[in-house]
Amino acid sequence: MLKMETIMIFQFFLLICSFSTALLQSENEIISNLRQTESQTEGTGSLSDPQQRCTQDINAVLREMSTSLGGLKVGMEYLQRDNEAKTKEIELLKEQDQAKTKEIELLKEHDQVQTTKVRKLEQQYQAQAEELISVKARANNTEDQVEVLSKEGKEKRVAFSASLLASGGGNIGPFNTHTPLVFRNVVANIGNAYNPDTGFFIAPVRGAYHFEFYLHGNGHASLGTGAVLVKNGNPVFIAWEHQPSYSVNPSNGVTLLLEIGDVVLMNLWQNARIYDDHNHHTTFSGHLLFTM
Repeated sequence: MLKMETIMIFQFFLLICSFSTALLQSENEIISNLRQTESQTEGTGSLSDPQQRCTQDINAVLREMSTSLGGLKVGMEYLQRDNEAKTKEIELLKEQDQAKTKEIELLKEHDQVQTTKVRKLEQQYQAQAEELISVKARANNTEDQVEVLSKEGKEKRVAFSASLLASGGGNIGPFNTHTPLVFRNVVANIGNAYNPDTGFFIAPVRGAYHFEFYLHGNGHASLGTGAVLVKNGNPVFIAWEHQPSYSVNPSNGVTLLLEIGDVVLMNLWQNARIYDDHNHHTTFSGHLLFTM
């Protein structure tokens, strides 16, 4: 922009110099004409009226000067109009330059806003990437835990089933107090949690266990058939039935949350009797549902 203004000022200066040169040439021509006139006057002494000729020459010179001044005036007016046009053009260019400057500032502000947005997106992406890494770590940890639990489930499978008598047949009881029942005919004892010598089931792992017991008895006028499942010495569920004749088959079942070392067993109910023989009517079973 400054370069264009410099060029325009230089052009204006050249125009002034041109008109100055033209004015000097006109003055030189006038002086030359005066000298020629004086020479002619000296060479023609026969003229009758020298004063008249001098007046005519001066008038001619004045006319030429007036004509030259008129031309200069026209030139100056042209230069003034051209200068005004150039000034307006310069002002317009200044306004355009200011508009461009404002546009550049707006673009800079927009670029700063976009840069801020990009930085925020980068921060969000970084946070999401870190969260994804954390989720993957938790997922891997969960997979490891599932694998451990799966191995534990495979390694700690517990289930048993047994009937009351290993051989022969007959009644057990009655007794005047609760008496432990020992189921000696073991058909399954996975995990060896049941002891056929004591009748105790001892939990090897913490978990949920399910137990079932089925009893058989013959009808009697005063004796019933019944037994109770006991956890750590405390009665939980009972199976009981009494009738004076025919056979009875009371049963029950329960699911218990056991800690490692908890003891579960069956007690014969006081003043009751239970029958079993080679058909294995009276049974006690249990198994681990899942670890906790």
